[in-house]
Amino acid sequence: MSVAAPPPARLTADEFVRLPDSGRRRELVGGHVVEVPMPPPKHGFCCSKMDRALGNFVEERDLGRVASNDSWVKTEEGPDTVRGADIAYWSYERLPKGEIPEGLIPIPPDLVIEVRSPSERWTEAFGKVLEYLRAGVRVACIVDPGTETVSVYRPDEIQQILTADDEFTVPDVLPGFQVNVGKLFT
Repeated sequence: MSVAAPPPARLTADEFVRLPDSGRRRELVGGHVVEVPMPPPKHGFCCSKMDRALGNFVEERDLGRVASNDSWVKTEEGPDTVRGADIAYWSYERLPKGEIPEGLIPIPPDLVIEVRSPSERWTEAFGKVLEYLRAGVRVACIVDPGTETVSVYRPDEIQQILTADDEFTVPDVLPGFQVNVGKLFT
C-alpha cells in the first residue's frame, strides 16, 4: 500500500514574496504557488504600449506610480492570493510620494490592466478581475490581443467593451488619459 504525500503547506503572502527567485513566473493562489506560462511576444508588445502610454501620462503630470512586469498585488487573505499584474497604477493619494516599500505594497492599486494570454481562459481572466475589484482596485481591465478589445470593469457597473476605433479612458482614475484601442495591437 502506498502512502499519499501530504498536500503542500499553504504560504502567506509575506512568505511568498520572500521565496528565492526561481527564474519562473509565478503567483500565489489560495496559499499555493502556481507557475504562470510565459506569454508570447504579442502580449509583451501590448503590455509595452499600454505601459508607455499610461506611464508617460502619469509621470508628466506627477500623479503617482506605474508598475509593470507582473508586479505583486495582494488580492485575497486567508488563504492569501498574490497576482502578478501586467500593469498597475497607484495614485499618490493611495501610495504617497517617497520611498517605494519593499515587498508587497499594502494598498491596492487604483487601476490594474491585464493582457490576456492565448493560454488563459476567459473564466480565469474574469476571476482575476473579480479578485482585483474585491481587493479595492477601482478599475480593472482586460486587454485581449485575440479579439483586439479592451474590457473595463468597475465595482457594481456593467462591463464596458472597447474596440479598435474607441478611445480607452478612465476619467474616474486618470482624468484626461486616453489611448486609441486599435493602436495597442499594431
